[in-house]
Amino acid sequence: MKIYFNKNNDGLVPVIIQDATTKNVLMLGYMNQEALEKTQETKLVTFYSRTKNRLWTKGEESGNVLNLVSLKLDCDNDTLLIQVNPKGPTCHKGTDTCWNESNTETFGFISYLEHIIKDRRDNFSPEESYVSSLFSKGINKVAQKVGEEAVEVIIEAKDSNDELFLNESADLLFHYLMLLQAKGYTMDDVIKILKNRH
Repeated sequence: MKIYFNKNNDGLVPVIIQDATTKNVLMLGYMNQEALEKTQETKLVTFYSRTKNRLWTKGEESGNVLNLVSLKLDCDNDTLLIQVNPKGPTCHKGTDTCWNESNTETFGFISYLEHIIKDRRDNFSPEESYVSSLFSKGINKVAQKVGEEAVEVIIEAKDSNDELFLNESADLLFHYLMLLQAKGYTMDDVIKILKNRH
């Protein structure tokens, strides 16, 4: 791996630190050749501190180390992406990330949809929202709806109309997300079980 440490005549390259599990960006630091070699040797992310003018292993004082998972070089060979398993908060201010964000795993649009379902359940009347009206009928009705949608998916799977199959699959997933919330859970709880099984 050929890294252009001297592109800016300072012997440093920027390093983006990303959580290997959640895929959230945790921080940005800088490395020189020596910091990179120490990181690869110890499997603990080590930076070159521009303020201290020395190597600095993240967590050397706090214990909140960044355990190396993988290292990738960008297309211009002058920026590193390092995936880590963080031990504790990453930011020196005690937050999960240097952007004061929680380092929780999200599932893109699915997480957004879960948020919408919760908002409709909590803040809309049954007259204003289908979601609210279904929740107002109780968990048995939500569970029944999941069953109905599952049967429709099975029926469409046996036919050759892909559009109907995908639409019924979307209906099933949507109502399943509602059932999870009716039981007090989210997709994250299901993913954790799948990861444990894996």
